[in-house]
Amino acid sequence: MARRVSSRFSFARSGVRVRFSRPAGDDHPLTQTILAILDSRSFGSIWFWLLLTLVWTIAGRRVLGVPFDVVNAARKSRAEGGDDPAAVSLLDWLSLTLPRWRLAPGEGTLLSGVACFAMSALFLLGFVYGLEMAQAIVLLVLPFVLLYPVELRLARRVAGILGAAEAGALSVNEAAGQAAGLMRGHRRIISVLSIIAVALTAYRGAIWVVEHPFGF
Repeated sequence: MARRVSSRFSFARSGVRVRFSRPAGDDHPLTQTILAILDSRSFGSIWFWLLLTLVWTIAGRRVLGVPFDVVNAARKSRAEGGDDPAAVSLLDWLSLTLPRWRLAPGEGTLLSGVACFAMSALFLLGFVYGLEMAQAIVLLVLPFVLLYPVELRLARRVAGILGAAEAGALSVNEAAGQAAGLMRGHRRIISVLSIIAVALTAYRGAIWVVEHPFGF
């Protein structure tokens, strides 16, 4: 007599229909999946803190794309006499980098709208829905979003100085000295903002780690 071997898949041959019920409260599985993907650990990762340190270090080493060593050397250029090589070097750098800061008509409004939408969405995901990665992105990106209009204003002022030097209204040394003074002041703003941003990020990260010791 042949022995019948039962299988846990035999219900598929018997014509019995099995209905799988959705877990209670899971009315939007796609939304839950997207939120789960976004909710990755950030404050507990060493890579996030290395990235935070790296971006602020790079931000402090250049002003308008010009290495700060060039700016510092031009500040010490001679006010009289022939054209100082450091002053010429700074003006050459500015002539190359300033065109990158020019916005076409309407681009400023477009960038402002996109930035406001993106930061509002991230803020909502991070501080309303409690997604760690969204909070980390807000704390990392928001200071640079606030810094960008200040850099655009600086670029316009420095472009005016550069134009005056090209027109002969200012000497090379005078133009470089004025531009270097403005750029040094902007670097101080970056230094203060970096201290505040890192302190706030560390404070929020410490609170998150204490409240979520296991990452959730």
